[in-house]
Amino acid sequence: MYSSIDDPIYSRTKLLVGDDVMAALGRARVIIFGVGGVGSWCAEGLVRSGVTHLTLVDSDTVSASNVNRQLMATTRTVGQVKVEALKERLLEINPNAEIMAIQRAYSAETADSFRMDEYDYILDAIDSLKEKSDLILRGTRTPAVFFSSMGAALKVNPQGVKVAEFWNVRGCPLGAAIRKKFKQNHTYPGHKFRCVYDEEVLPNRGGTLAADASNSEWDGRKAQINGTTAHITAIFGMTLCGLVIEDIYKKM
Repeated sequence: MYSSIDDPIYSRTKLLVGDDVMAALGRARVIIFGVGGVGSWCAEGLVRSGVTHLTLVDSDTVSASNVNRQLMATTRTVGQVKVEALKERLLEINPNAEIMAIQRAYSAETADSFRMDEYDYILDAIDSLKEKSDLILRGTRTPAVFFSSMGAALKVNPQGVKVAEFWNVRGCPLGAAIRKKFKQNHTYPGHKFRCVYDEEVLPNRGGTLAADASNSEWDGRKAQINGTTAHITAIFGMTLCGLVIEDIYKKM
């Protein structure tokens, strides 16, 4: 059983970043909201890098349509609770990691239940415009470092993924919609924060899929699910993970 950052599973990471950074990674408390195509890969990267205190938040179960891009989604896990399936996967990497799986949707009504002020890092991988906007407003008013993923659908070019401060994100319809919502409501984030995004927006060549009420498209204009690819969502997730590791590295 692996129990510390001195174990062989972390030897290559420790070789690069050193003892102090590894110790800081082991102490960091991280919460991820949304463990779909972006959040699941982010969680994997964090645990493989030495983060041992991780909370996963998502209300959904694994569906067949998740298999093309979500880390824990396989034909075996279809029907399972997403956070529980991902937790099982992460504990195979480090059996002694403290992984908390919360099957609950984030909303303005449930926000206080997550005790966000207890975390060092809050990571936003939510799709819904309303809930994402609320999480940004609340998360940036805590002591935690906040990072967010913008929309990862409708993209195939792996070289287009970027990182920028929220107000400097360009070419992302989701980012634009959130900025518009903040300006209309005269509500703004508590501090600046960085986002993972991509300016590419391709059409759905394969037609459309009707979205149910629990998974409607974030822009609210039509019930449509957009196409996604594994490599783009994984790059988004690993970049989000990398922002955490980079932040810890630079503070040591």
